[in-house]
Amino acid sequence: MTEDARGVGAPTLEDVAKAAGVSRATVSRVINGVRNVDPVIQAAVRDAVAVTGYTPNRAARSLVTRKADSIALVVSGAGDDPPPVAATAGPAEATGGRVGDGRSAGFDGGVGSFMTDVFADPFFGRVVTGVVNFLRPQGIHPVLMFAETSRARDEVVSYLRQGSADGALVVSTHAEDPLPALITDAGLPAVLYARPARPVRISYVDLAHQDGARLAAEHLLARGCRRIATIAGPLDVPAGQDRLTGFRDTMARHGHPYVPVAGGEFTEESGAAAMEQLLAEQPDLDGVFAANDLMAVGACRVLRERGRRVPDDVAVIGFDDSRAAASCRPPLTTVRQPVEDMAAEMSRLLLDRLSRPDRPVTSVIFEPTLILRASA
Repeated sequence: MTEDARGVGAPTLEDVAKAAGVSRATVSRVINGVRNVDPVIQAAVRDAVAVTGYTPNRAARSLVTRKADSIALVVSGAGDDPPPVAATAGPAEATGGRVGDGRSAGFDGGVGSFMTDVFADPFFGRVVTGVVNFLRPQGIHPVLMFAETSRARDEVVSYLRQGSADGALVVSTHAEDPLPALITDAGLPAVLYARPARPVRISYVDLAHQDGARLAAEHLLARGCRRIATIAGPLDVPAGQDRLTGFRDTMARHGHPYVPVAGGEFTEESGAAAMEQLLAEQPDLDGVFAANDLMAVGACRVLRERGRRVPDDVAVIGFDDSRAAASCRPPLTTVRQPVEDMAAEMSRLLLDRLSRPDRPVTSVIFEPTLILRASA
């Protein structure tokens, strides 16, 4: 791109060089962060940039530094390429779960349905907030990408290989998502939100899910609940497994070897269906732990419809501390997952990897906290 492409009358490198009393090449070296430039000259160039109002051409700068100064924020699924349109007659239906807990089933509607489900999920907004708040002050911009099909996953890998982004922050929505392995096999820098279901040599951030479930179990027991059940998330993802394991283990340690379990899909409707099942099996239950807030909201709705008072008759605890927890009737006691902080840490890990490519992969595990509200 030529200087003319910057716009008529825009300050050029030559203008900066004239103001600083140095060559155009020296100005270019300072602006592009090349080392071994005399500090006095660097200061003169920066003063000249401020005086002239020069704005570096990011495209030209990337050719010198080989850095895009952007990060790909990738929301990835595990679907295959959709069949031809003629083979998919009928309304598109999104079936599946909650992005924030690492699971979402196939989407017949293609990328439109996938994106709709993602944007409808409060978890994703929290991830974006954490990423943007961390990267923006450093002049780095996230590029949102969706990888819901094999073709889209290939495009993400190609995008990274071409240097269009310096690395990737991956939020996987399915346990069988192949993208993390594709990225690491290509030798590209990336960090994953949540422990992968299968071993992949990739850095990740996650929550101590079992400890969070322990907090929920101990609180229900401390309230005097004795006929306690749980609504589990999908057991093909680590978060679902860990929350159920932690809850069962804590209950057993307190003399409750059997805990009724109904499975859910991290959605409000699945939580309602699971609550119906539990009430049919144990009508006198007095405590419920749901493995995420949306399922807990569904459970509270069914309990109200059945004339059960929350928490007087049945105490209910959720997991995540999402917006759904505060808007629940009554407001939901829940285990907090600090999503914004985890997303910021994910970004920090990636930038650290970019500055030190030989750094080994690592993991950062956050501690949960119990947020007390009116439901338990």
